[in-house]
Amino acid sequence: MSGQPGPGRTEGELDPEAGPVPRFAAELRALRESAGKPTYRTMAERARYGVTTLSQAAAGKQLPSRAVTLAYVKACGGDLSEWERRWREVSDELAAEAAAADDSTRPPYRGLTRFEPGDADLFFGRDQLVERLAELNRKHRFTAVFGPSGSGKSSLLRAGLIPRLRTPGGGEGGDPRDVPPAAVRILTPGPDPLRTHAERLVPVPDTDADTWLIVDQFEELYTLGGDPAERDAFIDRLVAATDADSRLRVVIAVRADFLGRCAEHPGLTAALQDATLLAGPMSRTELREAIVRPAAAAGLIVERALTDRLLDEVEGAPGGLPMMSHALLETWRHRSGRVLTESAYEAAGELHGAVVRTAEQVYGELTAPQAELARRILLRLVAPGAPDTRRPTDHAELDFGNPADTRVVLERLVRARLITFDDGTVDLAHEALITAWPRLRAWIDAERDRLRVHRSLSEAARTWQALGQENAALYAGSRLSAARDAFPRDTAPEGERSEELTPLERQFLTTSLRRRHRAALLRRTVVAVLAALTLLATGTAVVALQARATAQAERDEAVFGRLTAEADRVRDTQAGAAARLDVAAYRMRSTPDLRTRLASDAGRVLATRLPGHDGVAGSVAYAPDGRTLASGGHDGLVRLWDTAAGKPLGEPLRLRTGGVSAVTFSPRDGDLLVATGKGGGIQLRDVRDRSRPRALGRPLVSHDEQNVVSAAFAPDGTTLATAGDDGTVRLWDLADPARPAPIGEPADADASEARSVRAVAFAPDGETLATSGYDGTVRMWRFGEDAGKEDGPGIAPLGKPLREHTDPVWTLAFSPDGRTLASAGFDETVRLWDASDPARVRPLGEPLSGHTAPVMSVAFSSDGETLATAGEDDRPLLWNVANPAYPLQLGEPLTGHTEAVWEVAFSPDGRTLASAGADGSVLLWHRPPTVLTDFTNPLTAVAFSPDGRLLAVASTDDGLIRLWDVRRPDRPRRIPRTLGHEDAVLSVAFAPDGRTLAGGSRDGTVRLWDLATPERPAPLGEPLDAHDRGVLAVAFSPDGRTLATGGDDDTARLWDVRRPDRVRPLGEPLRGHTDAVTSVAFSPDGRLLATGAEDDTALLWHVGAETRVRPAGAALTGHDEPVNAVAFAPDGKTLATGSDDRTVRLWDVRRPDRVRPLGEELAEHRGAVRALAFAPDGRTLATGSGDHTVRLWDVTEPARAEPYGQELTGHTDTVTSVAFGADGTTLASVGYDLTARVWTLEADRATAYVCDRTGGVLNRAEWEERLPRLGYRDVCEGR
Repeated sequence: MSGQPGPGRTEGELDPEAGPVPRFAAELRALRESAGKPTYRTMAERARYGVTTLSQAAAGKQLPSRAVTLAYVKACGGDLSEWERRWREVSDELAAEAAAADDSTRPPYRGLTRFEPGDADLFFGRDQLVERLAELNRKHRFTAVFGPSGSGKSSLLRAGLIPRLRTPGGGEGGDPRDVPPAAVRILTPGPDPLRTHAERLVPVPDTDADTWLIVDQFEELYTLGGDPAERDAFIDRLVAATDADSRLRVVIAVRADFLGRCAEHPGLTAALQDATLLAGPMSRTELREAIVRPAAAAGLIVERALTDRLLDEVEGAPGGLPMMSHALLETWRHRSGRVLTESAYEAAGELHGAVVRTAEQVYGELTAPQAELARRILLRLVAPGAPDTRRPTDHAELDFGNPADTRVVLERLVRARLITFDDGTVDLAHEALITAWPRLRAWIDAERDRLRVHRSLSEAARTWQALGQENAALYAGSRLSAARDAFPRDTAPEGERSEELTPLERQFLTTSLRRRHRAALLRRTVVAVLAALTLLATGTAVVALQARATAQAERDEAVFGRLTAEADRVRDTQAGAAARLDVAAYRMRSTPDLRTRLASDAGRVLATRLPGHDGVAGSVAYAPDGRTLASGGHDGLVRLWDTAAGKPLGEPLRLRTGGVSAVTFSPRDGDLLVATGKGGGIQLRDVRDRSRPRALGRPLVSHDEQNVVSAAFAPDGTTLATAGDDGTVRLWDLADPARPAPIGEPADADASEARSVRAVAFAPDGETLATSGYDGTVRMWRFGEDAGKEDGPGIAPLGKPLREHTDPVWTLAFSPDGRTLASAGFDETVRLWDASDPARVRPLGEPLSGHTAPVMSVAFSSDGETLATAGEDDRPLLWNVANPAYPLQLGEPLTGHTEAVWEVAFSPDGRTLASAGADGSVLLWHRPPTVLTDFTNPLTAVAFSPDGRLLAVASTDDGLIRLWDVRRPDRPRRIPRTLGHEDAVLSVAFAPDGRTLAGGSRDGTVRLWDLATPERPAPLGEPLDAHDRGVLAVAFSPDGRTLATGGDDDTARLWDVRRPDRVRPLGEPLRGHTDAVTSVAFSPDGRLLATGAEDDTALLWHVGAETRVRPAGAALTGHDEPVNAVAFAPDGKTLATGSDDRTVRLWDVRRPDRVRPLGEELAEHRGAVRALAFAPDGRTLATGSGDHTVRLWDVTEPARAEPYGQELTGHTDTVTSVAFGADGTTLASVGYDLTARVWTLEADRATAYVCDRTGGVLNRAEWEERLPRLGYRDVCEGR
């Protein structure tokens, strides 16, 4: 059983007349009162926010965020739209008050953001550098500004150079009357600059003056993974500005650590000779100007003491400029009157406080593996001592962990100016980070001894390398022992090895250990050799046989180790390959680690690979039959695939105009295929015979011969919409596909300079379209016979453009019911919109922010409950959008592509997702049927029927219990009927006969259900008023005659359920606990009852006839925090308890009045232990935790219990309940991530799943690339 939050907390007094914030807090409290005053713990469970966050929302000290406000309202059953309106009114009122209080509504400092041309009046301290750059520009047509991160390059160009160029004579010098203002264009490259910025690479027309092209963040050419050939072509276009006849002048800004990359291009190298400027640190005088003069421009004064203090703290500090700017911005916000004082600076957090806020934001946005990698990277940049100091580190020393994650972490830390990266050296941006950021301080304190050992180890490894790996330089004695003890997992067998050390450090340490082992072996051998010689004559044959057996065993061990090590290495980036390697290792040896790894593999979304495109595979679409898939590539080919067989159908089709941008099938019969691409090309194919497609008519050339990037059919299949890089949307009548005809006039749908409409989609009603473009907007359109110009056929705008995105919007899709629209783009977010009224579309909830790079595709499943998103971070994500106002990520990112994913599409049945990527592959992702996602609310409890035929799952806000038929546990079947409660269901249990199910609810009631016919469940009697507050736990006695309940009212109760329609209480409530009773369990003989509670204890009770219940001995007090779960072993001799203190404890209960602990606490979990269950044979214990994992424990000998294999991974939030099936080979778990998982613990069944779902993965060529010296083996026997 799982534990649930309990009682509430006291709130301070409020004066609603004191201002808008106290008034709003009072209104929130009134809402909570009207909802029955639920405890904040109950509200936290409902809203999935922290208790403290929700209680502070109504504290009246500051206005809570919109998201927290809506979570609070949702937890109290309020009207979300009404409260969003109220929140916006209060927010506007506060903004108006702040504006009225300020002498100037425009801050004089830019904070962490760069200066823009409009900020030139606030840009001070760089006059000399601007002048030197202008002088350089007068001598050269192509110049570059290099500087480290945080040196102000972008601000120098935007607020220093550009305003000067736009001043008459500013670009060329001379008499301003003779030289007009320069024409200036500015861009950042992005991943495909030739396409996105082509119009900016030519001079401005209608002027004889040169055009200045400013290319900021030039390093994006190397960081965003663009095509190297296109990158070189773009640089060639820029370098052409050096020609005397060119009317283009170019200035680029480049991070200093990319100087080497720039030198790879010969033309760029030549252009930059004598034409570069280094943006170095500001002098003390320049810093003083940057501090004082912006304040003076706003009519403010900076206190001299504050100026001097800032100068001392910032001068010479790498990355200090943005930190200073941010600290000054916060000081301005805390000022009193017209003076910026040192006390206001201290109140704002000083220079270090700004860093802390930024650091926590960056850390919070990382995935769990990336967060751990960030911890390890930052610790490597610290030298422990008195005091601790920065440690500049070679980039090569950070060569550990997943390379893709390392790149992401470093880029984000650099981008946030927390670290600097110059000349191959990585360093903390400021030593103050060590003392000012509590999280980093705690890491250092916890790892101080290991850090000292590591610093010595790292230096010794470099010395060993420099000496040609001489044995004399290896570790020995105490130093070797200390290093081995500090990094035990780096010296473990390959299959169990972690990656805390770099390859060089690990090689040095393992070589040292091998040398010591060989020396010890040699000593033992010398002692034994004389004795061995006396037996040589009679034992030669035996020794030879033993030697051969030993050699074979060593070879097998080496192969096994390499397989498991390679699986671990690629698991985060190539899940399918890792799973196949797990199968290969399991074929050699069945270990607990591999059995649990395979159980996790069988619960993952794995992919079949369809190779076939040369270069980028950019588009993919399913035919309505679900069996045929079309993919289009930049190689100009369209391929049709039989998805069941994983094989191509016929020969590929070639698009005559070049690369394919979009493919789509007619929606009704799938007999018509449309492919679009470059040069305005639109081709139609009759694909009724899938292996012999037939061209229909002549290819259309449209969109001013620009790239046609998107195409969409209307639901009836007779109208096609296309969007292109000419900035228009066009409609086509395909009633006769052999004679397509345009409908109406093209509609302008993008207002940017790029003039690119990136996506078009029809709503299911066939009368509404949506488009998105490079201008960052989403636009709605009405389609009809009178919607075009002069009341003719065509489309007309609906409402105003939607402008929530901050960058180009690359993709959009309607849900199957047309009520929700999804959009995504270069701002790395996905947004959901309420499109029920197409003329008044509004945002739904907060943006989905799981991606770390531009998002290029979105797609809904056929039932509308799942959304797939994908983009340049290579990893598609799945989201539960059954309630689109509160979307939630489903499972882990899908890993298999090695480059950007351009498009995703669901199969008609929603079970398979196709993706097309820049790595040239098409992947078919198979959603495991054992992961159940039919939920809109967090899940609290799960239970198997005693015969293992049924699975019951309970959820919170919808108050439902859902049933599955699990007679085939690898394919659970949903039983349509649900069991309803008035409030959230917190606990469930089957009676021993399997016919009766009990459910406990937050409203304090218990309901009993007759499941003799599961398809027609029937309530038994009236709801039972069991507790004053929520029923957190229910359990039947082994004979089925008694039901135990545990409540939020601090009591447990027993009930006579022999007549389920007439339940009666047995005796008085059991009052041994002082806080909520979270869990109850009967011993197998029914003579003991165990209860666990939030008072940190568990109790045992003797259960006799009728009302004879009495405490058994003293409370079990081994835990330090609430006890969430209790469970008896099947033999009745052992009790397990799980707690918020992250531990499991086992107890010998053979003498209930003298219970004693068994062995050490089990402390592998990293979060609260929320659930426990013993396997039917009693040899295995399963636990579920707040660390999002399920663990198995070998409890064959309870006093020597130990982990069984690896943790089971797949949940993305707290695991609240676990249960074993009747035969012990199936385990179910549920959690706050809105999923239930049915784990197969039979390794053979798991390997069959892996092999069936990873066709085409780890072929011979990939095997030889990954394991070059290990002979290829077809681990799945041809599948």
